Amino acid sequence: MPQLDTSTWTITIISMIMTLFTIFQLKISNLNFPLSPLPKMADKHQYNNPWETKWTKIYSPLSLPLQS
Repeated sequence: MPQLDTSTWTITIISMIMTLFTIFQLKISNLNFPLSPLPKMADKHQYNNPWETKWTKIYSPLSLPLQS
């Protein structure tokens, strides 16, 4: 029974990896990436809520004075 010749596997695997790396680099180099992305300025709206301008206190029923 003949033996399998594996002497060329190393060069085949190395050349395949180099070819895939080259193809990948060529595909990546064709993409356009933004050089310096600018931050988006968020609009800050001022809402006039009546509860923001005055202090309010919510009384718990247990903290109220006892009524007899």
